[in-house]
Amino acid sequence: MEDEKRIGVYICHCGLNIAGTVDVEELAKYAATLPNVVISRDYRYMCSDPGQDLIKNDIKELGLNRVVVASCSPRMHELTFRKACQSVGLNPYLYE
Repeated sequence: MEDEKRIGVYICHCGLNIAGTVDVEELAKYAATLPNVVISRDYRYMCSDPGQDLIKNDIKELGLNRVVVASCSPRMHELTFRKACQSVGLNPYLYE
């Protein structure tokens, strides 16, 4: 039997790169209403150590088994977030 999906959604401001165009707080509020989303957060620089720590702590404390990060290009930070997930025991391929 498949585990219940417990999804964390993390939306990065990317300074003003994203936040200058998108209402990041409203998007995070909306994401929180989606099925199986346990937590939805926004943070100024999700790729920073404190941003990654937010994700890692939520995985551990809330039992997340899926992570979605809306940020700048995956080319720049996909590996960063995969490693953060893997460091706390989440399959890095359950990050999108």
